[in-house]
Amino acid sequence: MHLHEPGSGNASKTLERLADPGQLPLETPLPLAVFHHDGTMLLPQGGVLNSEQREFLFAHFQPYRNTAEEASLAGTQDGLADRGDRSDRGKALLKLDDMNLAIGALLGIRSQAGTGREMLPCRLIGFRPGGAMFVTPPAASKPAWEPFQGEQVEIVAIATQAVFWLVCTVEAVCTHPFRYLVLSEPGTIRRLRERRAVRVRTQLAVRYGVDLTGSQLDRLGIGCDISVLGMSLAAGRKIGEVGERICVVFPIEAGNVGATFQAVAVIRNLRADTPQAGLTLHGLEFDPLSPESQVALKTFVFDRQDAVSYWAGMPT
Repeated sequence: MHLHEPGSGNASKTLERLADPGQLPLETPLPLAVFHHDGTMLLPQGGVLNSEQREFLFAHFQPYRNTAEEASLAGTQDGLADRGDRSDRGKALLKLDDMNLAIGALLGIRSQAGTGREMLPCRLIGFRPGGAMFVTPPAASKPAWEPFQGEQVEIVAIATQAVFWLVCTVEAVCTHPFRYLVLSEPGTIRRLRERRAVRVRTQLAVRYGVDLTGSQLDRLGIGCDISVLGMSLAAGRKIGEVGERICVVFPIEAGNVGATFQAVAVIRNLRADTPQAGLTLHGLEFDPLSPESQVALKTFVFDRQDAVSYWAGMPT
């Protein structure tokens, strides 16, 4: 499973309808990203279409391009913090022990300075009396981000039954006997309530194929919904039998960053009774994902949950 960063993320968009399939070149990298009418990215800039994929795209989606010359972030700087605030309003303050984090727990980390930063994965490797945490350095980013002593960072901690958002200060950046960070006791902790396999409705353009390396993906389908465990894929034909594996690739906007998500998935079930006639619905379960992909996918699901008032609907 791979995660690539092809271009800009959640930028403000000026969308223009693509009425003529000829506006999208065949077998040539796309000069611009392609979006659905609701702003969902369907294809990243540089993606390549064959004639069958282009035909499917115009038959089942409403392709648009973004004509804005300059992209700017709008209304996302509070991100996960806003969602946590809504879900925690009126609750008692949480402490580090309340999260029940285990050594090795997956964390997402980013600087609080500025906007537009993605969550980068790291791991919890220890605690210190008083609430400080020891974590691995964040995975490489482009451009590289090097946390420094005194910097305030946001953390998303993925525990067994819930996800938490917290703010810490980098107390130390250590290099011996290996590289790690010492983070202060969290000044703020908010619980982002997450059921294990919440599915959110989507309409994603998904390239797929039986080549598990992803180098030969000559079909296009509709990602009807997605969770951190799998997705439903509607295709114009039966892809394979239950138990067989396929490769899926689709663009997602995770937090403030546009990314291309690639995974191997197992076909768990097949259904012909899809909302659109002539399509077969495949229930897919993702193979184990890398830490980078888990963070990106969880952020994407969180964003969609917020869009359907998932967090606002939690009891206060």
